[in-house]
Amino acid sequence: MNRNLSPNGREVEIDRLHRESLEKEQAFFERIAGRLGRPRLTAPPQRTVKGAPDFWNGYALDREENVVLFMKNWESLGGIAKRFADAAALGEFLEAFAAETNVKQVIRSDHPLLEEMRVDVRLKQAEVHVWKKETGERGGHSRLLEKAAGADLGIAVVDFAIAHTGTVVIASGPSQGRSISLLPTAFMGIVKASAIKTRMGEVLREIAAWNGNGLPAGIHFITGPSRSADIENDLTIGVHGPGIVCALVLDDE
Repeated sequence: MNRNLSPNGREVEIDRLHRESLEKEQAFFERIAGRLGRPRLTAPPQRTVKGAPDFWNGYALDREENVVLFMKNWESLGGIAKRFADAAALGEFLEAFAAETNVKQVIRSDHPLLEEMRVDVRLKQAEVHVWKKETGERGGHSRLLEKAAGADLGIAVVDFAIAHTGTVVIASGPSQGRSISLLPTAFMGIVKASAIKTRMGEVLREIAAWNGNGLPAGIHFITGPSRSADIENDLTIGVHGPGIVCALVLDDE
């Protein structure tokens, strides 16, 4: 714009530039519509349904169907899925996995199920760190982050799983930091069969109900191993999180 114009001249110039911009915008959308082979829409379409349709809201699988579908979808995304009849069998798998892969550093959540499974004893060949509620010790949180960053394996009990997307859902908190599932080389999420839902909407409704007691600092949806393809369209596994993820489904009553 010419800065030597009078105030009235500047208004005229701004108006001209605005009209040109609108004309270019119209031409752009007309060209897109032409390439799509349909007339350009100038008004929003009428919506008869808001949110998920009734048929989807009413769609539900039973527990066994949820387990089978979740494991299938999790594995199709590059994850490892195993199922166990009881906590003892799951603990034996953890012990064998750690021995076979030479796990040296473990970070786990402070969860009663992991205590019941005696994870620390089973992984005696590794240095196991527990993400505990801070006790006021100076630098405690920073040390936990360092341990998680250097861990070969992170272990946590997830809050939910979603069958149709092959997703595990983990809420972070004082006894289960998000770094457990984000920083180690491998992550194992223990999934109770009763916590597997058919649709994401079911999980979101349950999370919304937590609002009365205060929402957690973070709620994390993990769907397979970390993958990135935003650099030269080159798919890389494990850049922004664990490259190995295991969903360990535990049958519960």
